[in-house]
Amino acid sequence: MARRHGAVNLGQGFPDADGPEWVRTLAAEAIVIGRADGVEHANQYAPGRGDPLLRGAVADHQHRHYGLEVDPDREVLVTTGATEGIAAALLALVQPGDEVLAFEPYYDSYAAVADLAGARFVTVPLAAPDFQPDPEALESAITGRTRILLLNTPHNPTGAVIPPAGLSRIVAICARHDVLILSDEVYEHLVYEGRHHPVASVPGGWERTLTVSSAGKSFSLTGWKVGWLTGPPDLVESVYSVKQFLTYSSGPAYQAAIARALPEGDGFLAGQRDRYRFARDVLVAGLRSAGLEPVVPAAGYFTVADLAALGVDDAQDTAAVLAERAGVVGIPVGALCGPPAHPGDPTPYGSWMRWAFCKSPEVLTEAVARLQGLGRALSG
Repeated sequence: MARRHGAVNLGQGFPDADGPEWVRTLAAEAIVIGRADGVEHANQYAPGRGDPLLRGAVADHQHRHYGLEVDPDREVLVTTGATEGIAAALLALVQPGDEVLAFEPYYDSYAAVADLAGARFVTVPLAAPDFQPDPEALESAITGRTRILLLNTPHNPTGAVIPPAGLSRIVAICARHDVLILSDEVYEHLVYEGRHHPVASVPGGWERTLTVSSAGKSFSLTGWKVGWLTGPPDLVESVYSVKQFLTYSSGPAYQAAIARALPEGDGFLAGQRDRYRFARDVLVAGLRSAGLEPVVPAAGYFTVADLAALGVDDAQDTAAVLAERAGVVGIPVGALCGPPAHPGDPTPYGSWMRWAFCKSPEVLTEAVARLQGLGRALSG
């Protein structure tokens, strides 16, 4: 729709500026000359578990930022993006008939992969405006068939960050019911208020948690699909047993570059965090001036807003109207929710829209100017 109508695309969550040139140069040189530091065959298969230098860099990253002691040989697995890490983990650890829990709204691949594994996907709603998990609702949703809680913090699409006290309650509930935790933490370096706290760093969390992250979001290199998974050796080994029959391995030149970026890129991460915090504030101010009350996200790429303030009850249909008449595209939050519990019930978050701010100042300035026409566009 954005291309068709010449609209500003605030729908898809990818940056419109590439990551650090020095990191891209490392990968380019490795591809051209066929080798890189510690990598003799940069255009051939990487080791199935990942480049040893990258696994070491991931382990060091977890210790440097969060104080976690991770064995790079037994407790780290490199994946083709975080999405493969999530898929391989669910396919490895979930059997047909098991239940996978997630908070709603959720990243759309969660439900799809749970379905591929033959599991029942069960959701626990998050309530606006803080979108913090309700521990009582979580515990009520757990049954004897619940195998994994698929957690996402910082959260897509709301930008909510679960504080340590909330994580501790979640870990305690999962321990009480012998439920594993698969924690998607790809926005770990895009926290604008406070800091990121991994689930695995909470007392009792490590032994039942697989943590997934990636270079895509952290270093604005989403197309490289370099991700990783960390956790207890037995769980990591189970995931590897599936991952080796999915992609086996990926991009050794990209892995080598990220192995350097992780220990040397903290300055870029800090600068990017400041840029996106400013971009967030620009978009939030623009949505407010258009008559909406967007949620100010604590992290991530997105803000969400309820279009009901402008008389909208179906963001799905309105997305096309706004693309054509206002020239701005967002993603309906209802597309990141399951169907209503009963036929005829309203779609969860059916009037809400997600907007991405991981864009250049010029793009956001144009988007904000166009957003001022939301009311006119909706009135026809």
